[in-house]
Amino acid sequence: MYYYIIAPLILSLIIAILLGKILIPFLKSIKMGQKILDIGPRWHKSKEGTPYLGGLLFISGIFAAVLIFSFTVERESGAGSYADIYTFIMALCNALIGFVDDYAKRLKKQNDGLSAVQKLALQFPVAIIYVVVMKYTNIITTELYIPFANINIDIGIFYYIFLVLGIVYIVNSVNIHDGIDGLCGTVTSIIMIMFIILFYRDGNNSGIILTSACLGGLIGYLYYNFYPARIFMGDTGSLFLGAMVAGIAVWMRMPLLLVMFGVVYIIESLSVMIQVASFKLTGKRVFKMSPIHHHFEMCGWSELKIVFVAASVTTVMSSISALCIIFR
Repeated sequence: MYYYIIAPLILSLIIAILLGKILIPFLKSIKMGQKILDIGPRWHKSKEGTPYLGGLLFISGIFAAVLIFSFTVERESGAGSYADIYTFIMALCNALIGFVDDYAKRLKKQNDGLSAVQKLALQFPVAIIYVVVMKYTNIITTELYIPFANINIDIGIFYYIFLVLGIVYIVNSVNIHDGIDGLCGTVTSIIMIMFIILFYRDGNNSGIILTSACLGGLIGYLYYNFYPARIFMGDTGSLFLGAMVAGIAVWMRMPLLLVMFGVVYIIESLSVMIQVASFKLTGKRVFKMSPIHHHFEMCGWSELKIVFVAASVTTVMSSISALCIIFR
Protein backbone atom coordinates (compact mmCIF):
# COMPACT_ATOMS: atom_id res chain seq x y z
CA MET A 1 0.00 0.00 0.00
CA TYR A 2 2.94 2.33 0.64
CA TYR A 3 3.79 1.92 -3.05
CA TYR A 4 0.46 3.55 -3.97
CA ILE A 5 1.39 6.55 -1.83
CA ILE A 6 5.01 7.05 -2.82
CA ALA A 7 5.04 6.18 -6.53
CA PRO A 8 2.20 8.50 -7.71
CA LEU A 9 3.45 11.28 -5.42
CA ILE A 10 7.00 11.17 -6.79
CA LEU A 11 5.91 10.86 -10.43
CA SER A 12 3.47 13.77 -10.16
CA LEU A 13 6.06 15.85 -8.30
CA ILE A 14 8.79 15.28 -10.90
CA ILE A 15 6.48 16.03 -13.84
CA ALA A 16 5.24 19.26 -12.22
CA ILE A 17 8.77 20.49 -11.57
CA LEU A 18 10.12 19.55 -15.01
CA LEU A 19 7.12 21.01 -16.79
CA GLY A 20 7.54 24.25 -14.85
CA LYS A 21 11.00 24.75 -16.35
CA ILE A 22 9.41 24.68 -19.80
CA LEU A 23 6.01 26.27 -19.17
CA ILE A 24 7.07 29.38 -17.23
CA PRO A 25 9.46 30.72 -19.93
CA PHE A 26 6.90 29.84 -22.62
CA LEU A 27 4.05 31.70 -20.88
CA LYS A 28 6.30 34.71 -20.41
CA SER A 29 7.20 34.66 -24.10
CA ILE A 30 3.53 34.81 -25.14
CA LYS A 31 2.80 37.42 -22.45
CA MET A 32 0.34 35.22 -20.56
CA GLY A 33 0.82 37.34 -17.44
CA GLN A 34 -1.47 38.29 -14.58
CA LYS A 35 -3.14 41.70 -14.60
CA ILE A 36 -3.38 43.24 -11.12
CA LEU A 37 -6.51 45.21 -10.25
CA ASP A 38 -6.01 48.77 -9.03
CA ILE A 39 -8.43 48.07 -6.15
CA GLY A 40 -6.09 45.43 -4.75
CA PRO A 41 -3.21 45.94 -2.33
CA ARG A 42 -0.81 48.38 -4.01
CA TRP A 43 2.21 46.16 -3.32
CA HIS A 44 0.67 43.46 -5.54
CA LYS A 45 1.44 45.63 -8.55
CA SER A 46 4.96 44.23 -8.51
CA LYS A 47 3.44 40.82 -9.36
CA GLU A 48 1.90 42.05 -12.62
CA GLY A 49 3.08 39.99 -15.55
CA THR A 50 3.58 36.78 -13.54
CA PRO A 51 2.32 33.82 -15.66
CA TYR A 52 -1.02 32.47 -14.48
CA LEU A 53 -1.54 28.99 -15.95
CA GLY A 54 0.41 27.20 -13.24
CA GLY A 55 -2.47 24.83 -12.64
CA LEU A 56 -1.27 22.96 -15.70
CA LEU A 57 1.80 21.88 -13.71
CA PHE A 58 -0.03 19.84 -11.10
CA ILE A 59 -2.87 18.82 -13.41
CA SER A 60 -0.33 17.28 -15.82
CA GLY A 61 1.46 15.48 -13.00
CA ILE A 62 -1.79 14.13 -11.58
CA PHE A 63 -2.99 13.07 -15.03
CA ALA A 64 0.18 11.07 -15.66
CA ALA A 65 0.04 9.38 -12.25
CA VAL A 66 -3.64 8.49 -12.62
CA LEU A 67 -3.06 7.18 -16.15
CA ILE A 68 -0.16 4.97 -15.06
CA PHE A 69 -1.25 3.78 -11.62
CA SER A 70 -5.05 3.98 -11.38
CA PHE A 71 -5.64 1.38 -14.07
CA THR A 72 -3.14 -1.06 -12.57
CA VAL A 73 -4.74 -1.16 -9.11
CA GLU A 74 -6.87 -4.19 -8.32
CA ARG A 75 -10.50 -3.14 -8.36
CA GLU A 76 -13.76 -4.57 -7.20
CA SER A 77 -16.20 -5.61 -9.90
CA GLY A 78 -18.69 -3.03 -11.08
CA ALA A 79 -18.56 0.52 -12.37
CA GLY A 80 -18.65 1.89 -8.84
CA SER A 81 -15.00 0.97 -8.39
CA TYR A 82 -14.03 3.74 -10.82
CA ALA A 83 -14.97 6.60 -8.50
CA ASP A 84 -11.44 7.97 -8.76
CA ILE A 85 -11.74 8.27 -12.55
CA TYR A 86 -15.15 9.94 -12.35
CA THR A 87 -13.82 12.40 -9.77
CA PHE A 88 -10.75 13.22 -11.82
CA ILE A 89 -12.81 13.76 -14.97
CA MET A 90 -15.17 16.08 -13.05
CA ALA A 91 -12.16 18.07 -11.82
CA LEU A 92 -10.77 18.22 -15.38
CA CYS A 93 -14.08 19.62 -16.64
CA ASN A 94 -13.84 22.39 -14.05
CA ALA A 95 -10.23 22.97 -15.06
CA LEU A 96 -11.44 23.42 -18.65
CA ILE A 97 -13.94 26.05 -17.45
CA GLY A 98 -11.07 27.75 -15.64
CA PHE A 99 -8.88 27.59 -18.74
CA VAL A 100 -11.58 29.29 -20.82
CA ASP A 101 -11.77 31.98 -18.13
CA ASP A 102 -7.99 32.41 -18.04
CA TYR A 103 -7.77 32.62 -21.81
CA ALA A 104 -10.63 35.13 -21.91
CA LYS A 105 -8.55 37.34 -19.60
CA ARG A 106 -5.71 37.23 -22.09
CA LEU A 107 -7.99 38.14 -24.97
CA LYS A 108 -9.53 41.02 -23.02
CA LYS A 109 -6.10 42.01 -21.64
CA GLN A 110 -7.59 42.52 -18.19
CA ASN A 111 -8.31 40.57 -14.99
CA ASP A 112 -11.93 39.77 -15.89
CA GLY A 113 -12.65 36.65 -17.90
CA LEU A 114 -15.98 34.84 -17.76
CA SER A 115 -18.74 36.46 -15.74
CA ALA A 116 -20.00 34.82 -12.54
CA VAL A 117 -23.21 33.82 -14.32
CA GLN A 118 -21.27 32.24 -17.19
CA LYS A 119 -19.10 30.25 -14.79
CA LEU A 120 -22.10 29.00 -12.83
CA ALA A 121 -23.92 28.08 -16.03
CA LEU A 122 -21.00 25.76 -16.84
CA GLN A 123 -20.25 24.52 -13.32
CA PHE A 124 -23.76 23.40 -12.40
CA PRO A 125 -24.18 20.94 -15.31
CA VAL A 126 -20.76 19.42 -14.50
CA ALA A 127 -21.73 18.98 -10.84
CA ILE A 128 -25.14 17.55 -11.75
CA ILE A 129 -23.66 15.01 -14.18
CA TYR A 130 -21.07 13.98 -11.58
CA VAL A 131 -23.69 13.42 -8.87
CA VAL A 132 -25.92 11.48 -11.31
CA VAL A 133 -23.02 9.23 -12.30
CA MET A 134 -22.05 8.65 -8.66
CA LYS A 135 -25.68 7.79 -7.85
CA TYR A 136 -26.28 5.36 -10.69
CA THR A 137 -22.99 3.56 -10.09
CA ASN A 138 -24.04 3.10 -6.45
CA ILE A 139 -21.11 5.06 -5.07
CA ILE A 140 -23.35 7.38 -3.09
CA THR A 141 -26.69 6.90 -1.34
CA THR A 142 -29.13 9.45 0.06
CA GLU A 143 -27.70 9.27 3.57
CA LEU A 144 -25.94 12.32 4.96
CA TYR A 145 -23.15 11.47 7.41
CA ILE A 146 -22.96 13.80 10.41
CA PRO A 147 -19.37 14.01 11.72
CA PHE A 148 -18.78 13.86 15.49
CA ALA A 149 -22.36 12.67 16.06
CA ASN A 150 -21.38 9.62 13.97
CA ILE A 151 -24.86 9.14 12.53
CA ASN A 152 -26.36 8.94 9.05
CA ILE A 153 -29.59 10.73 8.17
CA ASP A 154 -31.50 9.74 5.05
CA ILE A 155 -32.72 12.98 3.44
CA GLY A 156 -33.83 11.46 0.16
CA ILE A 157 -33.53 13.41 -3.09
CA PHE A 158 -32.52 16.53 -1.15
CA TYR A 159 -29.14 14.87 -0.62
CA TYR A 160 -28.35 15.11 -4.34
CA ILE A 161 -29.42 18.76 -4.45
CA PHE A 162 -27.22 19.40 -1.42
CA LEU A 163 -24.26 17.73 -3.14
CA VAL A 164 -24.62 19.75 -6.34
CA LEU A 165 -24.86 23.04 -4.44
CA GLY A 166 -21.98 22.00 -2.16
CA ILE A 167 -19.69 21.09 -5.06
CA VAL A 168 -20.28 24.40 -6.85
CA TYR A 169 -19.86 26.33 -3.59
CA ILE A 170 -16.54 24.69 -2.70
CA VAL A 171 -15.23 25.02 -6.26
CA ASN A 172 -15.81 28.78 -6.17
CA SER A 173 -14.63 29.12 -2.58
CA VAL A 174 -11.26 27.64 -3.53
CA ASN A 175 -11.16 30.02 -6.49
CA ILE A 176 -11.72 32.97 -4.15
CA HIS A 177 -9.16 31.59 -1.71
CA ASP A 178 -6.39 31.62 -4.32
CA GLY A 179 -4.89 35.08 -4.03
CA ILE A 180 -1.57 34.96 -2.17
CA ASP A 181 1.69 33.22 -3.06
CA GLY A 182 1.61 29.64 -1.80
CA LEU A 183 -1.73 29.97 0.02
CA CYS A 184 -4.07 27.73 -1.95
CA GLY A 185 -1.40 25.17 -2.77
CA THR A 186 -0.32 24.81 0.86
CA VAL A 187 -3.82 24.57 2.35
CA THR A 188 -4.97 22.08 -0.29
CA SER A 189 -1.82 19.97 0.20
CA ILE A 190 -2.70 19.59 3.89
CA ILE A 191 -6.22 18.53 2.99
CA MET A 192 -4.84 15.95 0.56
CA ILE A 193 -2.63 14.52 3.32
CA MET A 194 -5.74 14.07 5.46
CA PHE A 195 -7.56 12.37 2.60
CA ILE A 196 -4.59 10.03 2.12
CA ILE A 197 -4.77 9.06 5.80
CA LEU A 198 -8.50 8.31 5.59
CA PHE A 199 -8.16 6.32 2.37
CA TYR A 200 -5.25 4.41 3.90
CA ARG A 201 -7.42 3.58 6.90
CA ASP A 202 -10.11 2.22 4.59
CA GLY A 203 -7.61 0.32 2.42
CA ASN A 204 -8.81 2.23 -0.66
CA ASN A 205 -5.86 2.07 -3.05
CA SER A 206 -7.51 4.01 -5.88
CA GLY A 207 -8.25 6.82 -3.44
CA ILE A 208 -4.68 6.76 -2.16
CA ILE A 209 -3.30 6.98 -5.72
CA LEU A 210 -5.45 9.98 -6.65
CA THR A 211 -4.81 11.96 -3.47
CA SER A 212 -1.09 11.13 -3.41
CA ALA A 213 -0.79 12.27 -7.02
CA CYS A 214 -2.55 15.51 -6.07
CA LEU A 215 -0.16 16.03 -3.17
CA GLY A 216 2.91 15.41 -5.34
CA GLY A 217 1.67 17.74 -8.06
CA LEU A 218 0.94 20.48 -5.54
CA ILE A 219 4.38 20.19 -3.96
CA GLY A 220 5.92 20.50 -7.42
CA TYR A 221 3.75 23.53 -8.11
CA LEU A 222 4.66 25.13 -4.77
CA TYR A 223 8.32 24.89 -5.80
CA TYR A 224 7.49 27.71 -8.23
CA ASN A 225 4.57 29.34 -6.42
CA PHE A 226 5.80 29.74 -2.86
CA TYR A 227 6.71 33.35 -2.04
CA PRO A 228 7.88 35.02 -4.18
CA ALA A 229 5.78 33.27 -6.83
CA ARG A 230 7.13 32.68 -10.30
CA ILE A 231 3.77 31.42 -11.53
CA PHE A 232 0.12 31.49 -10.41
CA MET A 233 -2.30 28.58 -10.79
CA GLY A 234 -5.03 30.70 -12.40
CA ASP A 235 -8.67 29.66 -12.53
CA THR A 236 -7.53 26.56 -14.42
CA GLY A 237 -5.85 25.32 -11.26
CA SER A 238 -8.13 26.69 -8.56
CA LEU A 239 -11.34 25.35 -10.13
CA PHE A 240 -9.64 21.98 -10.62
CA LEU A 241 -8.55 21.82 -6.98
CA GLY A 242 -11.95 22.93 -5.71
CA ALA A 243 -13.66 20.23 -7.74
CA MET A 244 -11.12 17.63 -6.65
CA VAL A 245 -11.55 18.40 -2.94
CA ALA A 246 -15.35 18.49 -3.20
CA GLY A 247 -15.49 15.37 -5.38
CA ILE A 248 -13.35 13.32 -3.01
CA ALA A 249 -15.59 14.28 -0.07
CA VAL A 250 -18.65 13.19 -2.08
CA TRP A 251 -16.91 9.95 -3.06
CA MET A 252 -16.16 9.23 0.62
CA ARG A 253 -19.83 9.93 1.44
CA MET A 254 -18.70 12.60 3.88
CA PRO A 255 -19.50 15.97 2.26
CA LEU A 256 -19.87 17.69 5.64
CA LEU A 257 -16.25 16.80 6.29
CA LEU A 258 -15.40 19.85 4.22
CA VAL A 259 -16.83 22.13 6.90
CA MET A 260 -13.73 21.18 8.93
CA PHE A 261 -11.22 20.28 6.21
CA GLY A 262 -12.10 23.29 4.08
CA VAL A 263 -12.81 25.75 6.88
CA VAL A 264 -10.35 28.28 5.43
CA TYR A 265 -12.03 28.09 2.01
CA ILE A 266 -15.40 28.69 3.63
CA ILE A 267 -14.18 31.63 5.71
CA GLU A 268 -12.74 33.22 2.55
CA SER A 269 -15.99 32.96 0.59
CA LEU A 270 -18.11 34.05 3.56
CA SER A 271 -15.94 37.14 3.98
CA VAL A 272 -16.80 38.18 0.42
CA MET A 273 -20.52 37.55 0.98
CA ILE A 274 -20.48 39.51 4.25
CA GLN A 275 -18.56 42.39 2.67
CA VAL A 276 -20.94 42.66 -0.28
CA ALA A 277 -24.08 42.34 1.88
CA SER A 278 -22.84 44.90 4.39
CA PHE A 279 -21.92 47.45 1.74
CA LYS A 280 -25.23 47.10 -0.09
CA LEU A 281 -27.32 47.29 3.10
CA THR A 282 -25.39 49.86 5.13
CA GLY A 283 -22.88 51.42 2.76
CA LYS A 284 -20.10 50.30 5.11
CA ARG A 285 -17.47 47.60 4.77
CA VAL A 286 -16.79 45.03 7.49
CA PHE A 287 -13.28 44.25 6.25
CA LYS A 288 -10.59 46.54 4.91
CA MET A 289 -10.72 44.38 1.81
CA SER A 290 -12.18 41.01 0.86
CA PRO A 291 -11.57 38.13 0.61
CA ILE A 292 -10.24 38.04 4.13
CA HIS A 293 -6.62 37.21 3.23
CA HIS A 294 -6.40 40.69 1.69
CA HIS A 295 -7.87 42.16 4.88
CA PHE A 296 -4.98 40.66 6.84
CA GLU A 297 -2.54 42.03 4.27
CA MET A 298 -4.03 45.49 4.76
CA CYS A 299 -3.55 45.00 8.51
CA GLY A 300 0.17 44.53 7.93
CA TRP A 301 0.49 40.75 7.84
CA SER A 302 3.08 39.37 5.45
CA GLU A 303 2.06 36.82 2.85
CA LEU A 304 4.15 34.16 4.60
CA LYS A 305 2.37 34.83 7.90
CA ILE A 306 -1.04 34.51 6.27
CA VAL A 307 -0.06 31.21 4.65
CA PHE A 308 1.32 29.92 7.96
CA VAL A 309 -1.84 30.83 9.89
CA ALA A 310 -4.17 29.39 7.21
CA ALA A 311 -2.12 26.19 7.07
CA SER A 312 -2.12 25.90 10.86
CA VAL A 313 -5.89 26.37 11.10
CA THR A 314 -6.43 23.80 8.34
CA THR A 315 -4.09 21.31 10.02
CA VAL A 316 -5.76 21.61 13.41
CA MET A 317 -9.35 21.51 12.17
CA SER A 318 -8.81 18.71 9.66
CA SER A 319 -6.78 16.65 12.15
CA ILE A 320 -9.58 16.86 14.71
CA SER A 321 -12.20 15.73 12.21
CA ALA A 322 -9.94 12.99 10.76
CA LEU A 323 -9.29 11.57 14.25
CA CYS A 324 -13.01 11.68 14.93
CA ILE A 325 -13.62 9.50 11.87
CA ILE A 326 -10.71 7.15 12.52
CA PHE A 327 -11.79 6.41 16.10
CA ARG A 328 -15.54 6.52 15.55
